[in-house]
Amino acid sequence: MINKIHLVAAVIATLCIATFFTSTILVELFGSHESIATVKGLIVMPGLFILVPAIAATGGTGFVLSKNRTGRLVDNKLKRMRFIGANGLLVLLPAAIVLDQWAATGSFDTKFYIVQGLELLAGAMNLLLMSLNMRDGLKVTGKLPSGAFFRAK
Repeated sequence: MINKIHLVAAVIATLCIATFFTSTILVELFGSHESIATVKGLIVMPGLFILVPAIAATGGTGFVLSKNRTGRLVDNKLKRMRFIGANGLLVLLPAAIVLDQWAATGSFDTKFYIVQGLELLAGAMNLLLMSLNMRDGLKVTGKLPSGAFFRAK
């Protein structure tokens, strides 16, 4: 059961970040300031209220599942999860809140776009690391052959 909770939470968290990332890029390229403000608002509410519990559930169940496993893949997943969590708490969460506030007041200036760039970079990093964790999780459980796709280092 805990395996299924871990899988569902990880998929929800990854889809949330991918949705935030994609919608941000699309609205920045093709949207108005009003649509940017709408997307930023939706990322904060309800987006973060879906993402934060999903990340917490993924991390918590992952640590429980790792207690019975050892090896390079498990160690790599744990290291990545620490970075994903720190990146989320220290960069993505504050950036989402600040960008939402600035967008709501129409403050689309240089600082908005600098923070936006940092948020996109941090989001891309978390997507990559979460994808690597999914790949390694599938390898650990035997659902993905060890030579599939690209090699873990």
